[in-house]
Amino acid sequence: MTDMDSTQRCFTVGPDDEGQRLDSFLTRQCPDLSRSRIHTDMKDDRVRVDDRLRPKGFRLKAGSRVVFRPGVKPEMVAVAQDIPLDIVHEDDHILVIDKPVGMVVHPAVGHPDGTLVNALLHHCKNLSTEGGPLRPGIVHRLDRDTSGLMTVALTDMAHRHLSEQLQDRRMGRTYVTVSWGRWKEDEDTLSGDIGRHPRFRQKMAVVKQGGKPAVSRYRVLEDFGFVQMCEVQLETGRTHQIRVHFAHHGHPVVGDLMYGDDQRARGIHNLDRSQADRMVKAARRQLLHATGLRLIHPATEETLEFSSEPPPDMARVLEILRENT
Repeated sequence: MTDMDSTQRCFTVGPDDEGQRLDSFLTRQCPDLSRSRIHTDMKDDRVRVDDRLRPKGFRLKAGSRVVFRPGVKPEMVAVAQDIPLDIVHEDDHILVIDKPVGMVVHPAVGHPDGTLVNALLHHCKNLSTEGGPLRPGIVHRLDRDTSGLMTVALTDMAHRHLSEQLQDRRMGRTYVTVSWGRWKEDEDTLSGDIGRHPRFRQKMAVVKQGGKPAVSRYRVLEDFGFVQMCEVQLETGRTHQIRVHFAHHGHPVVGDLMYGDDQRARGIHNLDRSQADRMVKAARRQLLHATGLRLIHPATEETLEFSSEPPPDMARVLEILRENT
């Protein structure tokens, strides 16, 4: 049970939450707040259990009353910054850029600036407003450590047109990746609803309830024995979709520590340890690159296609693999 006003949130611990950690309980009850934000507020003595301060690891009892007063979150503002952009195409309606590894798409907690949006605000006279003040022009996103092609809307009309293409699957997005192990089939379609991980809020997962349909089609391009290079086409655009689908089927993306590229994952495949170590050292991030983009121009209705070669870090990994094949 919960009641809420502008200054505090009150919860009564139910039988199913008996024995749960206080911080985990609040994370589940307050999906709009990050775990780090909740921890910060707990350090500021903003949480009480039955009128007493308790540590984040305190185990709750059924019937206890939890009172949480979230701190005031400062308003985040996106400002223009002179950051270089690799522009593939530009006209009065859209921009296509090749996003580098390590660039966050828009300002968020932990990344207030230095993002693609900050760079766009400096470069562009106009950006669509459909995405809100922190996401002007952003129609679709790439993870920070995923490189490759993105389209940006410069007008609201273009934004709506591109968004419709995404929704009805007319926009084509192709990726290349290197994943652990050998797929049973050289090409196949992966499906499974994707939603928030039931335990780890920063992760996504294939879920039985509460998720959204997701479809990824892969094709093996090169087989190196213990890893394979694959081309992947997205039919839907869920958060972390390729990473989640590949990990769910036992073939996590090389370098993707969040979704299963660990010593256990590497150990289940018959690999040359020295070669694997060289490959992983060269990668330093999830090996996922948006290599192809096909869209219908919002103004001319012309079909445009763009391509991008894998960046140097991914090219180096492939070079290492090919040396021993």
